[in-house]
Amino acid sequence: MYLARLRAENFRIFGVAALDGDGPDESLDISFSPGTNVLVGENDSGKTAIVDAIRLCLQTAAADFYRISRDDFHAGDSGREDTFTITCRFENLSTDEQAAFLELLTNDGQGNAVLYVSFKAQLMDPLRNRVSVTTRTGPEGKGPALDGAARELLKATYLRPLRDAEAELRSGRGSRLSQILASYPAMKDQGKDDFDAENDSASTLVGILRRAEHHIGQNAAVAAAREDINTAYLQKFAIGSDVLRGKIGVAGDATLPRALERLELALFSASDEWTRRGLGYNNALFMAAELLLLGKGDIAPLLLIEEPEAHLHPQLQTRIMDLLRERAEETEESSTAPVQVILTTHSPNLASAMPVESLTLVARGRTFSLAPECTRLDDGDYAFLSRFLDVTKANMFFARGVAVVEGDAEAIFLPALARAMGRSFNEHGISVVNVGHVGLFRYSRIFQRQGRQIPVPVVCIRDRDLVPKDTPAEMRGKLRCSADMTQAEIDKHVSGLKVGDDGPVKTCVSDHWTLEYDLAVASWPMAILMHQAVRAARSSESSWPGAEKLKTLTDAARQEVETWQANGASLEAVALRIYEPLKLSNASKTITAQHAADLLESTTLTEGDLPPYLVDAFDHICGEVNR
Repeated sequence: MYLARLRAENFRIFGVAALDGDGPDESLDISFSPGTNVLVGENDSGKTAIVDAIRLCLQTAAADFYRISRDDFHAGDSGREDTFTITCRFENLSTDEQAAFLELLTNDGQGNAVLYVSFKAQLMDPLRNRVSVTTRTGPEGKGPALDGAARELLKATYLRPLRDAEAELRSGRGSRLSQILASYPAMKDQGKDDFDAENDSASTLVGILRRAEHHIGQNAAVAAAREDINTAYLQKFAIGSDVLRGKIGVAGDATLPRALERLELALFSASDEWTRRGLGYNNALFMAAELLLLGKGDIAPLLLIEEPEAHLHPQLQTRIMDLLRERAEETEESSTAPVQVILTTHSPNLASAMPVESLTLVARGRTFSLAPECTRLDDGDYAFLSRFLDVTKANMFFARGVAVVEGDAEAIFLPALARAMGRSFNEHGISVVNVGHVGLFRYSRIFQRQGRQIPVPVVCIRDRDLVPKDTPAEMRGKLRCSADMTQAEIDKHVSGLKVGDDGPVKTCVSDHWTLEYDLAVASWPMAILMHQAVRAARSSESSWPGAEKLKTLTDAARQEVETWQANGASLEAVALRIYEPLKLSNASKTITAQHAADLLESTTLTEGDLPPYLVDAFDHICGEVNR
């Protein structure tokens, strides 16, 4: 059995459910697969609220205490709610699992037994933070209460974020390690006192602790100190018939909790010597300790893990994900039940390491599964993305807007141009995804869905690839000339470049030819900037020019364009001359983009100086983000 669905209403960022389609549905309704489920999205989108909802409803194996506060109740336009509900639905129960939960099951109407666990919290006294809670079964929470035995079977293993691994694994009263070990099945019989003083033997932890206590008490130095304390001081402090006697030992009460609280976990070197390790490996050690409880039972082993990437370098992050995926896969050789994993992450490394279909995008309090039945991606898209969705592209899952571009030049120059126009991509949370010339719409289709659309605007920026009139033959290649086409043919050509437009996705096609030509032909200020950048790029082929040489080159380029303009040359003719070295591979487009981005720092431009299609693109992603 596995957790198949989670619903929550009026819990934190998630509000009320829509009744009969009346108004927007602000509640949480998310489905999970039996294997690995990865929640991705920006901060404060609702990922932690999903994990905490499961923790509240099912509780955790390490006896974490979750204190419900007023802040857990959703605050909407009409004020703060006083009740929230969380419902977990388990499916695919085996015969043994059905027997374990027999009186708590519900028939789903198709002959399948399912288990609902419903948690309800009601705010009784906001000032004193008094909250009434109930946990019952049934789809509406009206079935029998979830008893202790059933609750124990459903407890999840939880690995929290922001871990201070070294402190958590130290010994001490109430230590995290002692809580973990107390719940470890092998510790069940370690609380028995089997110390045999006559044979000086013990096998359980409590017995060993008693044996150590016995031998410490018999140590000559300890006995001398104890006697000195008692006779020289404590007896003289006594009043009347009072008897004051001290005892030196390691355990005030020889119980299993006290024994476990004296244990700590640390990394040792190959020579078995303790050495202080960095945060990353200590965090891996802490994760290993938490995972100790995972999958020890046969019923619904569930792992909740937040930000597994904390303090880990990318390669170690990948190793962690490999382990989690391995534990989530059911194999004949495995001695433990497959584990269902639900994790949250802000790491593009982890997001790119997982199949796209295992991801759920969480955005603005809404969840969007990327499973095949929920998206417009086909089998070919999933196969393509599994090969080519790398860490540089996976940052799209954490963005408020996405610009999909076809090359390095666009990826370098467009963010700088947007910043110069007062529309900084960084300030708007926009990611640029460079896909080269392959699969542009495969990436944008990630954000297109069968139902409710993802509130993340996506713009695909493409070249029109129609050469303008009077383009020299050596620059034309096999491209068609727009002057030889009717307007209907041009419109059909452009429409064919926008086949992926729908929902949040919009394609902006260059107004004439390519990015570099369209920039040069947009206005005289842009023509000057592009000519300066091309001249600097040609000079950079052998060595990067210094500041003095660069100034000489750019000043000369400015004068050249101004001379062409003064002599009556058309902007179209000048743009062709500027673009020629790039088209004929006499200058690098990427290096030109880098110089152009640098030149923007000292160039004053207005929106009217830009190609209209880029203004349209900036309007779509920046304007939608602000709404």
